[in-house]
Amino acid sequence: MSSQISTAFITQFEAEVKQAYQGMAKLGGTSRTRNNVVGSTVRFPKMGKGLAQPRVPQTDVTPMNVSHSNVTLTLGDWIASEYTDIFDQQKVNFDERKELVQVVSGAMGRRLDQIQLDALAAGVTSTITTNHGGSDAFNLAKIRRMKKLMDAQGVGSGDRHWAVSAAAMEQLLGATAATSADFQTVKALVDGNINTMCGFRFHMIEDRDEGGLTLAGNIRTLLAWHKDSIGVGIGMNISTEINYIPEKTSWLTTGKLSAGSVAIDALGIYASTIDESVVI
Repeated sequence: MSSQISTAFITQFEAEVKQAYQGMAKLGGTSRTRNNVVGSTVRFPKMGKGLAQPRVPQTDVTPMNVSHSNVTLTLGDWIASEYTDIFDQQKVNFDERKELVQVVSGAMGRRLDQIQLDALAAGVTSTITTNHGGSDAFNLAKIRRMKKLMDAQGVGSGDRHWAVSAAAMEQLLGATAATSADFQTVKALVDGNINTMCGFRFHMIEDRDEGGLTLAGNIRTLLAWHKDSIGVGIGMNISTEINYIPEKTSWLTTGKLSAGSVAIDALGIYASTIDESVVI
């Protein structure tokens, strides 16, 4: 049997992986992102606040002396590889290609999410306690407090995000104000999902081998942030290659990614903890 595989197949496979990857990375578009990074590091500028001063006629202006600094992230390299035995699948047929697309793109998408989640966890400035609002569950009191914390720091009202767990969504769906049409325009009970509340867009992160959201016993840490408070740098966006390995009599399909993330402004990154054993 020939060990050759067509260029057309490889091109189609890579296009399918990229398309699926964009859909499976749940945190895409929730950070300041630099693409096509040259080198191993990325610097994000950080500028302090300014204070307007009264104008005194015929006197020199006084500069605000706004502080300028940078935060730097370092790119990490990641691969996702899988063999396809030629005796199991003649070359790589349509069904096998579809499955490999899901495996490779899913692994890369989850990894890029985890890179961002790890940077967010390292940059948390304050945590809302588990029992805030008189309940250890994810509740409206915690959401209101998170809004207050960001509002008090002058964090932009748009582009606020919150990574939550499946248990957190279950608990929130038990709150009348989250599901009643009197409070929400979203029909939460129709599709079992709450997309936004109090200016936050929720992103449900399932249990993941990559780590996901930190879980210690029953206590889960949820992360909330503003888009401009976290930076993601991508040196090599996801790409794939397919090589025949004679020693394995198999095709080796590999997805590659080089990326990193760093907290830019801790005043826009917060955490809250919940007890996932609580059922409402």
